[in-house]
Amino acid sequence: MADNERMYWLALHRLEGMGSRRFRLLLDFFGSAEAAWKAGERALRRTPGLSEAVADKFVDKFIELRRHLEPEREEASLAGLGIRPLIWRDRDYPVLLKEIHDPPPVLYLKGSLRPEDADALAVVGTRQATSLGRYVTEELVKPLASAGMAIVSGLARGIDTAAHTAALAAGGRTIGVLACGLDQVYPRENRGLAGRIVENGALVSEFPPATLPFPANFPARNRIISGLALGTLVVEAPSSSGALITAGFSLEQNREVFAVPGDPFRRTSKGTNGLIKQGAKLVEDHNDIWEELKPLLQFRRAGGAPKNGWRRSPDGRFPASPGYGK
Repeated sequence: MADNERMYWLALHRLEGMGSRRFRLLLDFFGSAEAAWKAGERALRRTPGLSEAVADKFVDKFIELRRHLEPEREEASLAGLGIRPLIWRDRDYPVLLKEIHDPPPVLYLKGSLRPEDADALAVVGTRQATSLGRYVTEELVKPLASAGMAIVSGLARGIDTAAHTAALAAGGRTIGVLACGLDQVYPRENRGLAGRIVENGALVSEFPPATLPFPANFPARNRIISGLALGTLVVEAPSSSGALITAGFSLEQNREVFAVPGDPFRRTSKGTNGLIKQGAKLVEDHNDIWEELKPLLQFRRAGGAPKNGWRRSPDGRFPASPGYGK
């Protein structure tokens, strides 16, 4: 990608409400991010797929953004915050994330992502974790992390925190996916943990700096958690839980789903027991996960194709998807 085009991808992505779907619509209609950025107001309003009501608000925000944002300074501005942007077409954009049907056009990064981080397991669960849930998370994560499997989670309280902490304690790598900009940490009490993750893995987000952790951001964040991993493990989750949303994305992405069974009378076991009833792999120890993922690891290392059969279009453009930020 030409340097000019790259800087316009970054500038375009700073527009509030710019999800992967709208980004694709603009690229498809204008042919490039640069052409979209420089388009006139009338042309922007004619973008296919934008309703009249949405187009009015969207274009007004777009015009305002162009008044004060200079594309050629965007990457340097991010670097000043310690943030490195990865464009969907970059070589080191996470390979597993590129396979899902709606990968973020821009992924913001603090820390480092390595090729071996594709050998990853997502671990999620309730924020109101029990002491048993935290203990089970640690016992499952530590041997996997010490064997070289990266642990992906959402930096939330409860099971997420236990998963990240256990991976670090085992000397492994871990990736935290945020539902806000990387210039802030949510929840605030995990700022210390976030710093340790940056030193031993990465914090990532599809949301530009200054984006607050709005509730609508979390489902979008969850698809990235599952998208970065070969499978998702749910340790504790009530019947209505963000962890179940992550498991649902994992199924949509043709990834594995694992669940730890629990006391049928506990609220935090309703979701995990329900997943097992629906066919999730029951997990009693880390070998249950390893036995399921080992063939996938061997297949991918041998150059196997993506499981869901997705292929980049011949022209290399951003893939079509329903996306987020409609």
